[in-house]
Amino acid sequence: MDLLLTNATVVTMNREREVLPRADVLVQDGRIAKVGRGLKVKGPRRLLDLSGQVVMPGLIHGHLHACQTLFRGHADKLELLDWLRERIWPMEAAHDAASLRASADLTFAELIRSGSTAALDMGTVHHYDAVFESARDSGFRLVGGKAMMDSGAEVPRGLRETTADSLSESLALLERWHGTHDNRLRYAFAPRFALSCTPELLREVGRLSREKGVRIHSHASENPKETDVVRQVTGQDNIAFFHGLGLTGSNVTLAHCVWVEGQEQALLRESGTVVCHCPGSNLKLASGYARVPELLADGIPVALGADGAPCNNTLDLFHEMRLASVLHNPRVGPVAMTPMHVLEMATLHGAKALGLEAEVGSVEVGKRADLTVVDTRGFHFCPLPDDVTGPLVYSARSTDVSHVLIDGKLVLREGELTTMDAHAVLANARTQATKLFARAKLR
Repeated sequence: MDLLLTNATVVTMNREREVLPRADVLVQDGRIAKVGRGLKVKGPRRLLDLSGQVVMPGLIHGHLHACQTLFRGHADKLELLDWLRERIWPMEAAHDAASLRASADLTFAELIRSGSTAALDMGTVHHYDAVFESARDSGFRLVGGKAMMDSGAEVPRGLRETTADSLSESLALLERWHGTHDNRLRYAFAPRFALSCTPELLREVGRLSREKGVRIHSHASENPKETDVVRQVTGQDNIAFFHGLGLTGSNVTLAHCVWVEGQEQALLRESGTVVCHCPGSNLKLASGYARVPELLADGIPVALGADGAPCNNTLDLFHEMRLASVLHNPRVGPVAMTPMHVLEMATLHGAKALGLEAEVGSVEVGKRADLTVVDTRGFHFCPLPDDVTGPLVYSARSTDVSHVLIDGKLVLREGELTTMDAHAVLANARTQATKLFARAKLR
């Protein structure tokens, strides 16, 4: 049955960046069929009156670790390399299929509840089928892949793999999941970062991604100590090293890019590589912050992401939007990162980060009906200005999300999950976390 969303303020994010007051959106067969005022629809339909609310494109995470959500609050007060070696890698190595499914369920429940409809995810080394199974059942749109790690110092036994095994397992997952469920689930090669992958693995990932037509998702230049080690090991800056191995281009999304030098920025621009800004994570891990205004001004697409729960503690992209909007002001002034710039990062550039810009990221006829509805009638929105883009970035919270549609299906209705049992998700997450921490044997 068709679904007609009526009487909403529609933030389209179309080419003209139109914001339409008192407008309607018609959803048919999982796609946006009409956008405008006073739409007339023949035949049976469901009606959702959204007076006082905003319809916007579903928020998109350009970098995420669903495998880590179960570790929230258990890896605080550490910088990146210590954080990985002392806490994250041992916990990732302790995952089994049941705990990874619990972590993914908790992730997608939180994402949907906070208005996100899609994400680019990097898993742990094993059991990644569990993440796809969770996305399949929750109705979430996922581009993801297992972490690839055939090298690295102090890597636990449970994360060690040979180059051949890393490639073969990735290809098997691609065969099982890529393009399934009406293309809602897609695969991405996910070499973890330069220090955990051999050049042979990275070079083959570059070749296979072009051959198979899938994305590459990795980390780059996140932390100054990390970038120093990369230079010592490879003799090059991180982006230049990746570029020489074929890991730049419009099919590549690199998370962080905090410590990017001038020539590296030129490589990002010339290759069309997508960057994902993770301000909450970069601040919590004391990594710094990317020069996002300069990257955007240079024509480099920059998406937004929460990264993982243990380096952020929240997966709320409204939180990341607010941080991204104000973080750079002391250095570049209050108009460099306008609300529209930030909304573009969370929607249009997020779609590019997933390789789905033709399908999602804006409220336009023909695109997938991945939509988020924000209730702007709360105290913290009052008085609401005519331009709602500012309040969406500066004032909105995850708890303001009333409805979420993915492929035209209401996966959140009046703030309640429709595809997941919230109480069961929370109970199972607590149970599996206890078992995982016991297996990890952390001090």
